[in-house]
Amino acid sequence: MGSTVIYPGTFDPITLGHMDLVERALRHFDKVIIAVADSPKKQPLFSLSERVDLAGSVTRGYGNVEVLGFSNLLVDFAHEHKAQVILRGLRVVSDFEYEFQLANMNRVLAPDLESMFLTPSEQYSFISSTFVREISLLKGDVSKMVHPIVQAALNKRFGR
Repeated sequence: MGSTVIYPGTFDPITLGHMDLVERALRHFDKVIIAVADSPKKQPLFSLSERVDLAGSVTRGYGNVEVLGFSNLLVDFAHEHKAQVILRGLRVVSDFEYEFQLANMNRVLAPDLESMFLTPSEQYSFISSTFVREISLLKGDVSKMVHPIVQAALNKRFGR
């Protein structure tokens, strides 16, 4: 059996920072599942199916990356897909407290799952989906932050 890591998030939209973590995770795991959370409370810009499609489009060249949407508990989703590890990204120190609490909660819910934290490469450490959405909304250039497919989707969403 190969090792599988779940990389969960809202991915609204998927950024080059996310892709950096996927590529780095592939060095350590046989398979990466990008788990796109439904997250209706966050009121995402893109629907779940659009976010899954965008992430699938930008990862199409990777044979060992799968993109799936989910709306159940992350630990249940991980068990359903026989993952051993949950991957989380840490961009800034302020991310750590929340991610630490989340990892501990997941450990209580599923002691057999481990959490692994990766930091993005320096050139991606400032990128967040929130910044990308805001910059794009205000007609700024996000070409250094997202794949061209994502940039086209943002332009279409904002009427450009």
